[in-house]
Amino acid sequence: MSILNSCIHRHWFFRATLIAAVLTLACNAPAQSRTRTELTFPDLPGLVTLRADFHSHTIFSDGRVWPAVRVEEAWRTGLDVIALTDHIEYVPHKADVPVNYQRPWEIAQASAEPLGIIAVRGAEITRGEPPGHLVALFLTNVTALDQKDNRVATRNAAEQGGFLFWAHPGWKQPDRKSVWYAEQGEFLSNGWLHGIEVVNGDSYDPIAHQWCLDKKLTMVGNSDIHDPIAFEYSGAPGDLRPVTLVFAKARTPEAVREALFERRTAVFSRGQLYGEARFLEPLFQGSLEIVGPEIRIPRNGRALVQIRNRAPLDFDLRLNPKLPELDVDSKVVLAAGKVSLVQVRCVSDRVTGQQEVVLPCKVLNLQVAPNQALTTGLRIKVNYDRGH
Repeated sequence: MSILNSCIHRHWFFRATLIAAVLTLACNAPAQSRTRTELTFPDLPGLVTLRADFHSHTIFSDGRVWPAVRVEEAWRTGLDVIALTDHIEYVPHKADVPVNYQRPWEIAQASAEPLGIIAVRGAEITRGEPPGHLVALFLTNVTALDQKDNRVATRNAAEQGGFLFWAHPGWKQPDRKSVWYAEQGEFLSNGWLHGIEVVNGDSYDPIAHQWCLDKKLTMVGNSDIHDPIAFEYSGAPGDLRPVTLVFAKARTPEAVREALFERRTAVFSRGQLYGEARFLEPLFQGSLEIVGPEIRIPRNGRALVQIRNRAPLDFDLRLNPKLPELDVDSKVVLAAGKVSLVQVRCVSDRVTGQQEVVLPCKVLNLQVAPNQALTTGLRIKVNYDRGH
């Protein structure tokens, strides 16, 4: 065999080996039927709630999955939007997969349309600390980000109308405590920084959460997935991928982009919701439904209230247990996707007829700021029956 033929043989052997490895990974993943897990969050008034992951990798950088597989994973795990954000500077498979920054989205888009998934063209500008990694979304020309100068790459992304967020700011920091660099301040003042990753994988960053509030930046939470998604998240309750909830005016790429720039997002991760009260309050109220027969409470008696929670997370409530007319348990958990029983007791002889009662509460796993739970009310209609 000639040297040339030998080189060609080795090249195709390595490429075939890589493809075989990817197929092996997919085949060895936990068995899954081709079904979709619905993440049921309510739409907000005048807005549609879309479920998104804006940070994922494929075999075109350091991921281990073909772009079309990322799309079906998104569909199966209840997403509406998936962004392909391969690294610009780090492409370890380039000996076997040609470097083509545009190609991942092109492959993904062909699979996304039939499934009704919005595929977003993006990239990750991968530099050391500072300034760290920036993810750019809604790009038209990813190749323009391949620059030696980090500022030129970032500017080129912004000038395309790209939405840029700071990925995993605590990564590689001592104790994973995020540090705000002068470069981030420069990018922010230049209009080159629009959001921060509050959740990356399983890690919640309270410092990044507070920065988003203080600096008026968009909150995002993403998987940053490299392996097949089933390797990291089983899809069982309590083991769902992190999701950015986008409150868009329509189910279109343009509406998703507009919502991101307008900071209309919240983050769902590991049974927690992070976001501003203006979004968490209607998400909470819109997820609940009082079901069952009319709630009638006899004099100094008690009744059971049936409350359905349609959301994919429990709501961990702390209620004011003693109201002028009602007494209720101080700790109540409304289970995800189920109907829970809550007992109320009448403590007044003076109230009669049907009334709407608001039970003041805090929802501990809905955080409007680090360590600050959403304060709201649980609304029920009660008929005080004085005939018994």
